[in-house]
Amino acid sequence: MLSQESHVHAAVVQAAPVAFDRERTLEKVRALTTDAASQGAELVVFPEAFVSAYPRGLSFGAVVGSRSPEGREEYRRYWDSSVDIPGPAVETLAHIAAESRVYLVIGVIERDGGTLYCTVLFFSADGVYLGKHRKLMPTASERLVWGFGDGSTLPVFDTPFGRLGAVICWENYMPLLRMAMYAKGVQLYCAPTADGRDSWIATMQHIALEGRCFVLSCNQFAHRSDYPTDYTTPFGDKPETVLSRGGSCIINPLGQILAGPNFTEECILTAELDLADIARGKYDFDVVGHYARPDIFRLYVNEAPHPAVVWNGEGDPMTTNAMESTIQGQYNAPMVVPENIERITS
Repeated sequence: MLSQESHVHAAVVQAAPVAFDRERTLEKVRALTTDAASQGAELVVFPEAFVSAYPRGLSFGAVVGSRSPEGREEYRRYWDSSVDIPGPAVETLAHIAAESRVYLVIGVIERDGGTLYCTVLFFSADGVYLGKHRKLMPTASERLVWGFGDGSTLPVFDTPFGRLGAVICWENYMPLLRMAMYAKGVQLYCAPTADGRDSWIATMQHIALEGRCFVLSCNQFAHRSDYPTDYTTPFGDKPETVLSRGGSCIINPLGQILAGPNFTEECILTAELDLADIARGKYDFDVVGHYARPDIFRLYVNEAPHPAVVWNGEGDPMTTNAMESTIQGQYNAPMVVPENIERITS
């Protein structure tokens, strides 16, 4: 484990990408990261789907039983502007992190074959790509264009300022996923999102209190003019129409808001995080420690990858037998039966 600093200056970037234009969006990421670093940031977090778009309002030409040619073209444009991992865009982001000497956490649309995934990428301050988290459960119509992640991309990384991880948008409403992150010791809990509702702030405060961790949530602030002129949206075509209103914030382990929320403009929110606040918070509540009841409640997490095809000879790490033996080994503790209850042996 890396030696840990006592404080970190963190930033969440509330801005809009150049929708469906990967290269121009990467240029904007460089400028915004440089700006955040000039304000002292050592950790910089960008919103969900920043490279290169959150397609708010698009139907992709789909109704039950039919898809239109126009919708297929919209998907092609989205796929065209997405990110290969590894690939040139990942290399560019690594250079951006190294140039500004920051840890960088950023939402991208990942392209893997013909499938898109809503993904968060992590980079160290020396420009090393650390890994990724794929969104486990796209929300509602997102499932039309984004695939599902699996348990193999639920990382929490050691950094000089604590353990760093990310949970995307409405994944934050999945209590078992949160529990898994707490069990991994997440201290800097990043929550890139597309949710700009007032109620989101209460959710972020709850998570900070529940996990006794710092929560860094960031959303895009986007106008209609940030999208192409031929972008089909039910929200109208006035350039000044706000399609995503932000609401980014930084919250400490006792649920206190350190920065934000901002609902009015593009901005970079920063805060100095005192990492000792994590231990202070866990004094009276540690959800996976002294406040847990593992004798009553247990969580099983399957972190094996689940490819669609496993080639002969490679083996599948989670065959039915392996899964059953794993579960039995962890959870088949002997049943304790009170003396006044007759045991059934036949």
